[in-house]
Amino acid sequence: MKPSLHLLQLNEINFDIVDKYLANSNQNEFLNFKFLRKNFKFFNTFGEENYENLEPWIQWTSVNLGKTFNEHKIFRLGDITKYPSEKQIFETLEEKGFKVGAICPMNTENRLVNPSYFIPDPWTETLSDNSKFSNRLSKMLKQSVNDNASGKLTFSSISTILEILIKTIDIKNTFFFFKLAISSIINPWKKSLVLDYLIHMVHMKFIKKKFSNFSTIFFNSGAHIQHHFLFNSKYINEISKNPNWYINSSSDPIEDMLRVYDRIIGNYLKILDEENKLIISTGLRQVPYKMIKFYYRLKKHSSFLNKIGIKFVKVLPRMTRDFEIIFENEHDQRNAKIILQNIRCLNNNLNIFGEIENRNKSLFVSLNYSNEIKKNDHIKINSDLKLNFYNEVVFVAIKNGMHDSKGYVFCSPNSGFKTPSEAIHVSKLHDIILDHF
Repeated sequence: MKPSLHLLQLNEINFDIVDKYLANSNQNEFLNFKFLRKNFKFFNTFGEENYENLEPWIQWTSVNLGKTFNEHKIFRLGDITKYPSEKQIFETLEEKGFKVGAICPMNTENRLVNPSYFIPDPWTETLSDNSKFSNRLSKMLKQSVNDNASGKLTFSSISTILEILIKTIDIKNTFFFFKLAISSIINPWKKSLVLDYLIHMVHMKFIKKKFSNFSTIFFNSGAHIQHHFLFNSKYINEISKNPNWYINSSSDPIEDMLRVYDRIIGNYLKILDEENKLIISTGLRQVPYKMIKFYYRLKKHSSFLNKIGIKFVKVLPRMTRDFEIIFENEHDQRNAKIILQNIRCLNNNLNIFGEIENRNKSLFVSLNYSNEIKKNDHIKINSDLKLNFYNEVVFVAIKNGMHDSKGYVFCSPNSGFKTPSEAIHVSKLHDIILDHF
């Protein structure tokens, strides 16, 4: 029997920056990253040429399907559900008789007949596996990620986290989790790391208790932290740093993130043997953004839509600024689009929702306003209605990192993987995984 293969998706991590931390660390720091660099087989990937297509939900879909964007045309997060004929690597392996487990694979639909486990990402409308624990975990992730404007966990989410800690009890990991969670109260960028470490603990438990020939887990806190705080890296000097009101100049969230990821990688290195092999991939990477751009998110999507007179069935939050509105009919959709298109900031006449995509009975909308929003800023809905702009949104971040096509792949030593001698399109990782089986 082929050894089990575990794919760790360290989304968007820039290993050229990681290498600077490794080179300037003492001999007892980042030991697992150093082992990775020294002992794993390594090659680069590249993604799409056009920047608008260089999104993680496009690159990872390319990996899952073994197709470039020009071949699969799946452009939006969550849209994999609209392409039922596209066979993902998960179904391919299951059809060949292999057991599959997945935690938060981005833009992936659960089409498995009998998965070892399946926890969908927080943005794609698809089912988890049929266990009560997976259902609760999935709901907790959706609530904690999509309600990030409030920054609060529901009682149900808190109880699920406690259940996870009980079920995955490991003295060292549990202690580290609580230490990280307490630290996130003072350092809010660590909240995403808390979630990543939580799903990591679940994955390690599943690997031990629920056999799978192929498992994968998607970690997104590194991408989140780079987007928001890359300027604070001690090794990014070509641009000005973030203002102190945003984050203390002495803080380095990139280093914090790498310390957590180093520990996660170390836990996977411990299970490497003849029966367990490992691939670590980034999909793409981030590099410093050269301009000043503010990100905002609606505080309460449904409440806002009601205030501005839009009739809708439901609204689905996506990542950061994006959301999808579902309508009862196309008439309501058309009326909603007209309303959204005409909303402007009164002090500069800039459009608020710069990207509105027609989808029959739905609209995919992005809050594209990128200036700083101040307390007295208002938006004009129509001749009769104005709203305080500041009260309707929550500040998310100053954009620090932007997507770049270069990706990194590390494969277990002595694993027999056929690694290329030069950079390949990220979609070809699909074939490397299948070749293993």
